[in-house]
Amino acid sequence: MKFIAGISSTTALLCLVSWQGAVQNNSVSAFVAPKVPTNTLTHLIPSNNDIANAMRLETALNAEAIKITMPALSSTMKEGRVVSWLKSEGDEIEAGEAIMVVESDKADMDVEAFEDGYLAKIITDEGETAEVGAVVALIATEEADIEAVAAGGDAAPAPAAEEAAPAAEAPAAAAAPDFDFSQLDMPALSSTMKEGKVVSWLKGEGDAVEAGEAIMVVESDKADMDVEAFEDGFIAAIITDEGESTAVGAPVALIAASEADIPALQAYAATLGGAPAAAAPAAAAPAAAKAAPKAAAAPNAAASAGGRVVASPLAKKMAEEMGVDLTTVAGSGPGGRITAGDVTKAASGGAPVKKAAAAPTKPVWQPAEGVVAATPTARVLAKKAKLDLASIEGTGEFGRVTADDVKMATGEMKPKRKVAAPGAPAPVELPEGLVPFTGMQRAVSNNMVATMDCPVFRASREIEMDAFNALYQQVKPKGVTVSALLAKAVAKAIEKHPIVNSSFRPEGTFFNKDINIAMAVAIDGGLITPVLKYANERDVMELGENWKELVGKAKSGTLSPDEYNSGTFTISNMGMFGVSQFDAILPAGQGGILAVAGTQEHIVPCKQSILGLKKISKMTVTLTCDHRQIYGADAALFLKTLNEVMMNPSQLL
Repeated sequence: MKFIAGISSTTALLCLVSWQGAVQNNSVSAFVAPKVPTNTLTHLIPSNNDIANAMRLETALNAEAIKITMPALSSTMKEGRVVSWLKSEGDEIEAGEAIMVVESDKADMDVEAFEDGYLAKIITDEGETAEVGAVVALIATEEADIEAVAAGGDAAPAPAAEEAAPAAEAPAAAAAPDFDFSQLDMPALSSTMKEGKVVSWLKGEGDAVEAGEAIMVVESDKADMDVEAFEDGFIAAIITDEGESTAVGAPVALIAASEADIPALQAYAATLGGAPAAAAPAAAAPAAAKAAPKAAAAPNAAASAGGRVVASPLAKKMAEEMGVDLTTVAGSGPGGRITAGDVTKAASGGAPVKKAAAAPTKPVWQPAEGVVAATPTARVLAKKAKLDLASIEGTGEFGRVTADDVKMATGEMKPKRKVAAPGAPAPVELPEGLVPFTGMQRAVSNNMVATMDCPVFRASREIEMDAFNALYQQVKPKGVTVSALLAKAVAKAIEKHPIVNSSFRPEGTFFNKDINIAMAVAIDGGLITPVLKYANERDVMELGENWKELVGKAKSGTLSPDEYNSGTFTISNMGMFGVSQFDAILPAGQGGILAVAGTQEHIVPCKQSILGLKKISKMTVTLTCDHRQIYGADAALFLKTLNEVMMNPSQLL
């Protein structure tokens, strides 16, 4: 080897080997030029502009490029227009992620990536058109290879159709039926896909399909993908069954525009193979053999799934004249079509009776053992979230796990509310989100928290209410309420047990001279405790009038601080709500609060009764006390006295 001044032998050897490889591989984008003087390079390599430019590229050796080709979105599509790119050059993409929107001759469809990588080069810009099979973009497997792949894609490759070598002609098929139908071919789901396997059919023969509806799942060399219908119609014939593989471009099903054309298309399907037109004859023969059983079912199928009879015009006219019911005639024509001869035989009684067609059943698909049925996007999302697909309940077709199922499992999406059945009442709209506290609600909240530092105990007792209820019925017409009577009774019991009217101080027990009964009242937007002052000294009539005034002020928000802050003992009454028993939270600064529940009837023994039983009314009250200055015996004695007052309420008047 001849050495060149300024270049080491190792560098020179690398230049020659790299240049030679680039020429042989016709891929100069992967060539990395060593840092050498330009005037020296002219002595080392031929004067070729492309090679010289390639030597100036600082890219990784052997950068791998993945081609994104214009997909065939329908059986009649020849070219497609890129409506929009959902990713930009340099963006990272994942398998199953939509990267562009393509407009075909049928509709606009999202096109997904089949491998992870980085979008290195967009060859067909938005608004431009490319032939089916033409490369529209390049994907780099590594971020460091983006520049190398992009440089190699400056010259757009020719469509794959032009590069493919002509193949042997396929065996001739029967003439296509003379009515509107479409042929569903095995799509090319990736740039390297040569054949695809039908994992499952999401629709069965005879089922109606709509454009954009998933009709089958195909396994390519990259992933499982849903294949959608591009036109409305009916699945007339399935050529490639579940579990079978066929070449890209080979017909896998026929879709009829009219339900009446299904039998004729089933007969035509028997003449089609499971290979594309460019496949070898040997490959088409087995597929034709597999399709034959479907054709065998076509005769005698005069009525379609919808009940429409397929018969020739002459046969229909003769049947009307002879009084023959065509639904009972077995057709002998192509695809089970009823002919005039069939009608003549039926009229003479010589035709076989047509068997009733079995009701079409919805196809059922079960995945292979150990395989979780999931959409490709769902698999990508589950992998990213590190979720086991087997732990997610699928809501898609045949129980397949969808992307929404994964998002609901991760909390990214809320479960969808089920739509109410027709005629069922609409679901109740419940409030949602944060509602800030009003000033009153915040004060109540702060007061409740302040009681948490107080050690309390509770004591409950049943109070006999028959005598009290009788007194209430007497004074009710005079405007006296239950609340006023309760306040008076509690105040009378406190007179004998002033300890429950006390409050705690660090220095000792503080006794309140006045008995001011605070009564908890629930109002719109909060809770407040209007106070009946000097309840033990005033008569029930005066207390009743005062209570009505306080409640009116509470509802209008006009209570003065002294009218709701001066209580020395509190009553919380929820008896009117039917509550049988509850505990109340002790207000800060007080020694006791009495929780009053509803009145209930009880059967108790009675020696004076004829049957030895009698019915009485009782209510349960629960006293919550500050245990720092009030003890259990104090609470028990107070409740005993309260029961005596309630049983002998005449002292309240």
